Amino acid sequence: MKVYLTNTIENKTVSVNIPGSKSESNRLLILKKIYPNIFLHNLSNCDDTIALSRGIEAKNGIVDVHHAGTAMRFLTGFFASKKDIELTLTGSKRMQERPIKILVDTLRLIGADISYVRNNGYPPLKINGKELVLDSLSIDANISSQYISALMLIAPSLHKGLTITLKNKITSVPYIKMTLELLSRIGIYCTLNNNIIKITSTKTIKDVTINIESDWSSASYYYSLVALSEHLEITLKTFKRDSIQGDSKVVDFYKKIGVDTIFNETDNAITLRKNQKKIENFLSFNLIETPDIAQTIAVTCFGLGISCELTGLKTLKIKETDRLLALKVELQKLGAVLTITEKSLFLKQRKTINKNIVIDTYEDHRMAMSFAPLYLKVPIIINNPNVVSKSYKTFWKDLQKIGGKVLIK
Repeated sequence: MKVYLTNTIENKTVSVNIPGSKSESNRLLILKKIYPNIFLHNLSNCDDTIALSRGIEAKNGIVDVHHAGTAMRFLTGFFASKKDIELTLTGSKRMQERPIKILVDTLRLIGADISYVRNNGYPPLKINGKELVLDSLSIDANISSQYISALMLIAPSLHKGLTITLKNKITSVPYIKMTLELLSRIGIYCTLNNNIIKITSTKTIKDVTINIESDWSSASYYYSLVALSEHLEITLKTFKRDSIQGDSKVVDFYKKIGVDTIFNETDNAITLRKNQKKIENFLSFNLIETPDIAQTIAVTCFGLGISCELTGLKTLKIKETDRLLALKVELQKLGAVLTITEKSLFLKQRKTINKNIVIDTYEDHRMAMSFAPLYLKVPIIINNPNVVSKSYKTFWKDLQKIGGKVLIK
């Protein structure tokens, strides 16, 4: 299946409601299973969140999370800490190639019973849930923050709580702070000081209702659309100026790429508007705290014919695909000249874009959505468009509101 995108857009103003944040939703689903009197609104309906919400109900047998990396990590911690759980946690072929050894080793240190079904350090995992009795551990913070969040989410349910010492420099501070903020919102006492996280054991909490903010990484594709357009103006809901999502930094990044963000505090909405200012011919961004928007920024800069350097990208190699390599291959098809290292990308300035190129998505939702805005410049074809359901099921439908021709066949 392919989606064929061509531009028939005219100057217009449109409004789009973006689904709830996948990152917030997945954390809150784990907490709701521990504390049933948490009530959630605007929960994400993406594949990852559905996989987690279904998987978390299991007690035995095989739990298959498919491509849902967050579900794999969060459920590993959750199942390991629950008595009377005996199951196998598995996923897609790519999921079985994504490392989980650091999380498993750390859980074992506090008493978890987890073994590898096939390859050491990778799913599938055989998990025998039990009460975890030790109350302190150390973990390398220079890795995926989801390992750390997986430990933080089960911490208040442990008999003595948990103290986590983070070794080395923290890779993704915003995601750890998001987990801390959500724990605090439901009434859990938790702190982060001098790379030490302390979370108090909490048996019960008061009833609490949480309205989940929409996903800023999903909003990034609309920033790209506005940047690549002539006069397009897009209003997005539901977003807050004081967001707990690290990807809200897209506001600052895209200001340098020609897009202003106007906050409407009353409606919890943002309006994206092209600012018509001259954009620098070379832009440099450190995305160590916001790696999920790297693909979007790279494609936007290519579409605008400007050079860019993106750094802090070392975690992209262990995502749904090796995103750095995938970006290089697909941008080169379009005529881009770029180089990549283990943790950076450098794109040279180029004014022409090859037309009617077929973009492969590598079973990666962000590859599909980050390349889609280029249809404002040239006709483009995206392979396997349904991959977007991993994080944003209605993306193609919402894209049609912007204008242009979106043909899936």
